[in-house]
Amino acid sequence: MSGGARHTVPVDVHLILRRDGESGPDVLLSRRAGPVYASGLWHLPSGHLDPDEDMVEAVIREAREETGVLIAAEDVTAAVTVHHRPPAGSRSRVGVFFEVRRWAGRPRIMEPDRCDGMDWYPLDALPCPMVAYCRAGLDAYLAGLPAAVHFQRPGDAVEHDQGGRDRTRLLAGPPVGGVELPYRLRVFAEQAIGRITEATEVSWVRTGSRVWRLAGPGGGTWYLKRHRGAKFHGREVSAYRSWVPALGPRAPRLVAADTDAEAVVITALPGRPLRGMVLDAAAEVRVQHALGRLVRALHGSAPERLAEAATAADKIKRHLEVARPYLADGDEDLVLAFARAYADLPLPSLVPTHGDLQYRNVLIGDDGEPLVFDFERSEYNTATRDMVRLSDTWTGRPDLRNAFLDGYGRALTPAEELRLDCEAAFDAVSGIAYGTGHGDPEVTERGHRTLRRLRPFHRP
Repeated sequence: MSGGARHTVPVDVHLILRRDGESGPDVLLSRRAGPVYASGLWHLPSGHLDPDEDMVEAVIREAREETGVLIAAEDVTAAVTVHHRPPAGSRSRVGVFFEVRRWAGRPRIMEPDRCDGMDWYPLDALPCPMVAYCRAGLDAYLAGLPAAVHFQRPGDAVEHDQGGRDRTRLLAGPPVGGVELPYRLRVFAEQAIGRITEATEVSWVRTGSRVWRLAGPGGGTWYLKRHRGAKFHGREVSAYRSWVPALGPRAPRLVAADTDAEAVVITALPGRPLRGMVLDAAAEVRVQHALGRLVRALHGSAPERLAEAATAADKIKRHLEVARPYLADGDEDLVLAFARAYADLPLPSLVPTHGDLQYRNVLIGDDGEPLVFDFERSEYNTATRDMVRLSDTWTGRPDLRNAFLDGYGRALTPAEELRLDCEAAFDAVSGIAYGTGHGDPEVTERGHRTLRRLRPFHRP
């Protein structure tokens, strides 16, 4: 130990006030204003500790002073710790980020001399310009990691650098018992299935959910999934409890669910991913026929409901605003024509749907038959909605379409044929808007491919 003076640092607290948004979790941000540090930049509600104040007391006080919301101490949970050094000066500080999902009151600007904006933003679409220090903490939080080091250098901007110079170094927590799992999720999973001997993350890189394959001492295998938000968690749990049993052994079984952690444990399916698998024409026909049977069983697993209204138009216009720079000539007119045609269709019956039926969410079992998983987008919807993404595989292959519908047990009515094309066009522009904004070229190209397919043959 050095004999010199001990190093001391200021401590500040940051509030991650989180709610469930339309497409995933949102966080509350405020825009700093006036003669304060980082004026004009978006930041989390935050502040320094007062003398003799503990961190929980501090974040509750800052929330009340800056946003007007009231928080109980039992609703404050630790999220991330960031060791930060600003670009001007050499003194570092420690920021402790706390997550809060339950509070009283409506957030509003309480200090107009220091804040001129306040709004909710999706965690995966944070605004610019933003304080780099704050962004470092949210990056660690979004990655599910407990800490980060964010030491800036002289000449760095206070603002987060979208283009490249990100000084954030994310730190993983130590494995607990040799298992690389967040502690809370490990406790939940072991309460459900017993001691875990191995955990391997198998998350799909482009989603906000995280998935681990778990192994027990007896050789059993399960999957642990932490959803990106309460909406997706609720949908998947509800589907597993009510609709998925109609698929029998062709789908996983729910073992346990934790609403607070937004996590589930499900059984493993013995099979290989269909996505990327090379099948001969006859084998793919058999797979499509079997998928048709599974979809029919899912759609018939609960009584139908009559839709209350056609609500596609507003959502499509929002997606078009984002996708417009990336559309080919005539694509916007085509999509709007489909929106008008959709509004003129009779209100459909709604059935239990998978919500994201595509080869990515299908396995081929040891018997050569398909198995279906990932029900976080399940909801009551039109029967054709479950055919939208699957129909991408039917392009140039009418035998696959015919096989699916034969397995489904009936042909589509003329109204359903038009509805399927409308929903495919809507999904395409949504995919282009999402894919271009999130660096997902596969989803983007699928959207372009769908619009090219619809353009020459369908003029509503």
